[in-house]
Amino acid sequence: MPTLRLALCQVNPTVGDIAGNADLVRRWTRKAADAGAQLALFPELMLTGYPVEDLVFRRSFVAASKAALQGLAADLAADGLGELPVLVGYLDADGPPQVSADAEPGRGARNSAALLHRGAVVATYFKHHLPNYGVFDEDRYFVPGNTLTVVRIGGVDVALTICEDLWQAGGPFAVARQAGVGLVLNINGSPYELNKDDIRLPLVRRRAAEAGAAIAYVNMVGGQDELVYDGDSMIVSADGTLLTRAPQFVEHLLVHDVELPPAREPVDQGDELADDMRIVRVAVSDIPPPATGEAAVGGVIEPVADEAEVWQALVLGLRDYVNKNRFPSVVLGLSGGIDSAMVAALAVDALGPDRVVGVSLPSQHSSEHSRADAEELAKRTGLDYRIQPIQPMVDAYLANMSLSGVAVENLQARVRGVVLMALSNQEGHLVLTTGNKSELAVGYSTLYGDSVGGYNPVKDVWKTLIWRLAKWRNADAARRGDTAPIPENSIGKPPSAELSPGQLDSDTLPDYDVLDPILIGYVDGDLGREGLIESGHDPAIVDKVLRMVDTAEYKRRQSAPGTKISMKAFGRDRRLPITNRWREHG
Repeated sequence: MPTLRLALCQVNPTVGDIAGNADLVRRWTRKAADAGAQLALFPELMLTGYPVEDLVFRRSFVAASKAALQGLAADLAADGLGELPVLVGYLDADGPPQVSADAEPGRGARNSAALLHRGAVVATYFKHHLPNYGVFDEDRYFVPGNTLTVVRIGGVDVALTICEDLWQAGGPFAVARQAGVGLVLNINGSPYELNKDDIRLPLVRRRAAEAGAAIAYVNMVGGQDELVYDGDSMIVSADGTLLTRAPQFVEHLLVHDVELPPAREPVDQGDELADDMRIVRVAVSDIPPPATGEAAVGGVIEPVADEAEVWQALVLGLRDYVNKNRFPSVVLGLSGGIDSAMVAALAVDALGPDRVVGVSLPSQHSSEHSRADAEELAKRTGLDYRIQPIQPMVDAYLANMSLSGVAVENLQARVRGVVLMALSNQEGHLVLTTGNKSELAVGYSTLYGDSVGGYNPVKDVWKTLIWRLAKWRNADAARRGDTAPIPENSIGKPPSAELSPGQLDSDTLPDYDVLDPILIGYVDGDLGREGLIESGHDPAIVDKVLRMVDTAEYKRRQSAPGTKISMKAFGRDRRLPITNRWREHG
């Protein structure tokens, strides 16, 4: 039985940085070669980053991707790495963009993979299944391929596939079985959501059974706007055995020797048809011999607890948003409450305390314990802590305007937003907003006030999960012998906006233990009123909550981007009209 030493390069590309992404491939190919690899794999659309969205429509961008692919093949050979076959994702096109007047049926932009060897592109594959749900709009951008590319490498027939090809039955994996391959390579840009790692392994096992072949699944890692990729690359044998699995949320080179069945027939360059797909076979010339010595064993990294997984996702998403957009630092308002404490702790973990500015913005309604809690968090984390009282500014407004009630409450929030944006303009910080998903759902925020900011790390985190994460982060610090970053008082006290005397969130909202299950059913699960009531929720509370959610769409449309961790995040996943008279009636 032949053995191939596979190197799954779980790396962090940046959208649009074609030259930088090509350099990433060169550096990690060197690492793979040094580890004795005989085949190296990189993620989906590695050269362009993923998703590229409407950059697909720019012919200059497509041309740059194609040119970079040819240049990368030559550079790898010049680096002395030409003998190592390298599979890399890139953007191709065999016709004009589908939105152009000169579009041609069945031709256009392609989500592609290329095998590079000895300075040349020796094989290509176009993604067959194009996802068009959730965060994906690939039917808008790409034309599907209808050819399965099978490459003979080291005496093994290897099929090339891309991401969604794995997530749907039939198509390339069924054809791979008919083609008699021993290994299927699947390169991915699969975004993270909670518990997705629990779904992937059973899915890969099903496709292995369908193809009758081992599967090497490599996924990218890193943040891209709202999306974060967790890696979780793996190799599974034809019988479903998990051979090796990479850690989540870090770049990683997963190298493993895989025993595979030999190719059964000589390579036939003629056309084959199976399930409406052509099969194209390509023979790669000699590859590096197996490394002598001990076998390469990549090991199996076990998934972590949910809270640890989500925390890592939020930290990575924030870090990459700040760094890839070249912000030197971040600034946020520290109220002493749990949400701002959570965001501050995330920011310090992501960027270090020297790049985080926390500003206490007390008004006449700010309690002494809230001010003390904000200061305590600053001491625990070491961030740059400042105090900027807002009452004199609020009083200046009130001296010139006749305002009362909610208008005065919102004025305080907006003054705070003005101060934070002024610091951003003056010192170059990115403003982080701190509203959680529960507040965003029901519109419990002040537009252009506490909602102001360029990024929201907890946008997709329900309030009840905020508390769970804060407790986990403190317990994790204690386990490691570190200082817990979040004051216990911030976790334990009743939440309040502190915009009027004695104000509590519960004055306006149901308790979050009651509210969040309704919101999760309505927002994430698309349950209607009757479905929520059948689930055991009080009809009067359901009616109140649904009314708040439905009338707050205009606020959500203007909210800052934030890291997606759930199956249905506001913005990319859940898209509803602002002007909308449909209501869930009793």
